[in-house]
Amino acid sequence: METHEINKRFLDHFERHGHTKVPSASLILDDPTLLFVNAGMVQFKPYFLGEVPPPYSRATSVQKCVRTGDIDEVGKTTRHNTFFQMAGNFSFGDYFKQGAIELAWEFITSSQNEGGLGLDPDRLWATVYEHDAEAAALWRDVAGLPSERIQFRGADDNYWDMGVPGPSGPCSEIYYDRGPEYGREGGPAVDEDRYLEIWNLVFMQEMRGEQSPKQGHPPIGELPQKNIDTGMGIERVAYLLQGVENVYETDLVRPVITKAEEFSGRRYGADHADDVRFRVIADHARSGVMLIADGVTPGNEARGYVLRRLLRRIVRSVRLLGVHEPVLPEFAAVVRDAMSPSYPEIARDFDRISDVMRAEEEAFLSTLTSGSRIFDLAAQETKRSGGTILAGDKAFQLHDTYGFPIDLTLEMAAEQGLSVDEEGFRTLMEQQRQRAKAAAAARKTGHGDLSVYRSLLEQHGETQFLGYTDLQATARVLGLLVDGKPVRSASEGSTAELVLDRTPFYAEGGGQIADTGVLIAEGAELKVLDVQRLVPGLFVHRVEVVAGEVGVDTQLTASVDGTRRASIARSHSATHLVHSAVRGAYGNRAAQAGSLNTPGRMRFDFTTPKSVSDDVLTEVEEEVNDYLQTDVEVQAYTTTKDRALELGAVALFGEKYGDNVRVVDMGNYSRELCGGTHVERIGQLGLVKLVSDSSVGSGVHRVEALVGTDALRHVRKEQLLVSQLAGTLKVPTDEVPSRIQDVLTRLRNAEKEIEQLRLREVLNSASTLAEKAQDVAGITVVAEKLDQEVDAGALRKLTGEVRNRLGSRPGVVALFAPAGEGKVSFVVATTAAARDAGLAAGKLVPAFAESVGGRGGGKPDMAQGGGSKPEGVERAIEALRAAVAASR
Repeated sequence: METHEINKRFLDHFERHGHTKVPSASLILDDPTLLFVNAGMVQFKPYFLGEVPPPYSRATSVQKCVRTGDIDEVGKTTRHNTFFQMAGNFSFGDYFKQGAIELAWEFITSSQNEGGLGLDPDRLWATVYEHDAEAAALWRDVAGLPSERIQFRGADDNYWDMGVPGPSGPCSEIYYDRGPEYGREGGPAVDEDRYLEIWNLVFMQEMRGEQSPKQGHPPIGELPQKNIDTGMGIERVAYLLQGVENVYETDLVRPVITKAEEFSGRRYGADHADDVRFRVIADHARSGVMLIADGVTPGNEARGYVLRRLLRRIVRSVRLLGVHEPVLPEFAAVVRDAMSPSYPEIARDFDRISDVMRAEEEAFLSTLTSGSRIFDLAAQETKRSGGTILAGDKAFQLHDTYGFPIDLTLEMAAEQGLSVDEEGFRTLMEQQRQRAKAAAAARKTGHGDLSVYRSLLEQHGETQFLGYTDLQATARVLGLLVDGKPVRSASEGSTAELVLDRTPFYAEGGGQIADTGVLIAEGAELKVLDVQRLVPGLFVHRVEVVAGEVGVDTQLTASVDGTRRASIARSHSATHLVHSAVRGAYGNRAAQAGSLNTPGRMRFDFTTPKSVSDDVLTEVEEEVNDYLQTDVEVQAYTTTKDRALELGAVALFGEKYGDNVRVVDMGNYSRELCGGTHVERIGQLGLVKLVSDSSVGSGVHRVEALVGTDALRHVRKEQLLVSQLAGTLKVPTDEVPSRIQDVLTRLRNAEKEIEQLRLREVLNSASTLAEKAQDVAGITVVAEKLDQEVDAGALRKLTGEVRNRLGSRPGVVALFAPAGEGKVSFVVATTAAARDAGLAAGKLVPAFAESVGGRGGGKPDMAQGGGSKPEGVERAIEALRAAVAASR
């Protein structure tokens, strides 16, 4: 049975049983505890946590997931995967244990002709929590499982929570016996290779406190509403039904390995080391494509760093298979063909996905070249010092700075006859991991601190937002907090958080900053500093009490700063228009990657694999301003998400949308899903002026623009500057650029002439320096300190010129010169006769570099370096002469 068919059957089965089919969420959600969605229940967390009421009592989904905690282990065995699909059914206060067990058993044991999976009931086992006799009895009564195939296990295996205070409960897992050829008898408690877990049923019935029941701490109470959360591993079920050994041989993964076989000429299964590389390629190619499809771009932090690491591990694995040409887009195409039946957005957006992968591969191949040079220097230094082990910190530097996986460093070291201090490397890696873990643990407080806000939401419901039509409204204070704790009142001089029953204030979101303004009550005035939605649907106003006192149930008038709001709205509408113009210039692959809309200024990030030319940005600016002349009406309306996409509305990567969405239309030019505030007609923008553009990451470009009056002020300022330049240069304004270019050309020519004069003056001293030569054990040595500062290039030329003056004699020249800011630079050169006598410039440097507090290196004929102790030059000269004497 194909994997896509398993997905379809699962969803169809639960839809027949009254579940709402919910599409997979994006891999990136607004969850402070997660980099990526890593379980099927993540998109339903707000319902389980009680942050918002669920729109249905039963749901089912097949969720795409990424887990990256053990990237380094992927490929070494067949059990580790970073990308996987989790099928789940969810009950929010509807059915509980019996219903979950009945539905799961029916699906996995019903014949394939009846729409089930057709697994043999005699090969199925169940595990239950050691104190959950109810679940064990249900497995016997509902499924007919004999007691000997039901095993009780402890909390580590069969108790579930989110890792933070909140819902928790026992779980029950379904296992499939693969047969005696896969391991020992005795059930899952004895051997989880033979007995393969395929489905986990979580019975959310309790509330955990700060300490988890998984560590033996009792729950703090029962949940008033019991829920069900289940997860069936699609890939595991697929390889059982397809009769293959593991996920890498299933229909969605094996094609990538086949493509890698074609590239390399090697065969999967013939060599263990090669098999590891094949599996890394197959797994990471899927993860990479799925992450890029959801808007992640390679970078050096957070999600971008994980993606970069995945893609670079593919490139490294391909190289180790003997393939050196670019291949990532080819693997991406295989993933597209395999995955798009379930995820059609991959095919729709494939050009952009392919471009991102191509750009990252090209960047890494360039980095690989730079990193290889660093490795070569480290290897040479190790050998020069008589060592045979490359230091762990060098291996870590290559990994952390240049993206070199350790096995690539190991292979390169072996080629040089060296080993690597793996223990030192892994110690540094573990320290980095611990730092990351600490950061992740800190993030996990994200939900624990929101209980007071959730309580307000449960008690009063969502805040009514009036800001699309009103900038002033009467409201009642529902909740008041100081330092995150509920209080009855707040007095003058204090900063507090207010929750109102209704508000005209826009809460920060969608790239638009929050409104500011005032709240006026009888005898009290409050300045609104910020507005956030800390839990979905609840607007929290951060305020400063300017005068009087405010309390719960106070009636007040909320007034938004209208001038500021209008300026922000102009910026937000300009962002939509610039987005549309950029997509017109670069195609759909130019996807929005972030934005910021502030008064009079907008910032827009977009993905593009190409360099962004000034000409294109000029065209974007002209196109937007031309369209402003049409002064079309801006329309906002609510419709279904499917209908909005049919109309061509642009949805942004990583955003979570409900079934109904708000669409903002600006004629036929721009149509986006958006919850922000906008102008009524586009002519109100006045002018959009692009003021900067830059690259902010691999394949991500940023443009910034001023809008309206701010744009006009900028243009006037530039005009004044040009007029002043024209007056200074005594030319018409249209001739200013050419005159400035002429001045710069003359200035550069003058600087070159001055540099040539300085160099001539330096080289004139070559004869004088050569005359200071001394005989050291039969070697002519010129070792001198220069009085004046000389740049590195001139110092090299002078050293070479002095060497030439020594003729055919065996000679060594070492010149030291001040380098500014308390530093010194040096160059060492040897004649051909000296090199024949065994003297190499690069090997002489370590003999004296320490005296000047520095280091250096180079080739046998010339080496260079620098140090931070110019007072040590005399000692360095003596050390050099001693090294020359010792070599004889």
